[in-house]
Amino acid sequence: MKTIALFCVGMALLLFSALLVNSSMADKKKDALLRHVVLFKFKPEATPEQIAALVEAFEKLPGQISEIRDFEWGTDVSPEGLSKGFTHCFFVTFASEAARDAYLPHPAHQAFVAQLKPILEDVTVVDYWTGK
Repeated sequence: MKTIALFCVGMALLLFSALLVNSSMADKKKDALLRHVVLFKFKPEATPEQIAALVEAFEKLPGQISEIRDFEWGTDVSPEGLSKGFTHCFFVTFASEAARDAYLPHPAHQAFVAQLKPILEDVTVVDYWTGK
């Protein structure tokens, strides 16, 4: 009888711990932001003026697409020499996957992509959740 009681207490503690972990994970997800990381490698024939116009067009997207929560960008300054020709990094932040999913086919984003394609050699995209 004592063994059964200890087993039941142990199972109750295990269940309670699992509930706390799930609750903590739900709270973390609630506060998390979805980051859409985009790295560009431009064609060798892309001019500085074309690249500057492209960056300017990307910078305008937050004013055109309400789902964008935050935006930042920069160029590679790493001394490691591991960029593999990717020179520009953009972070587009969303509050949810639904917001990101609305951004991707948005006409303003698609117009930007059309402007980008002629000078783009390669692109890498990574999306991840981060706590705030």
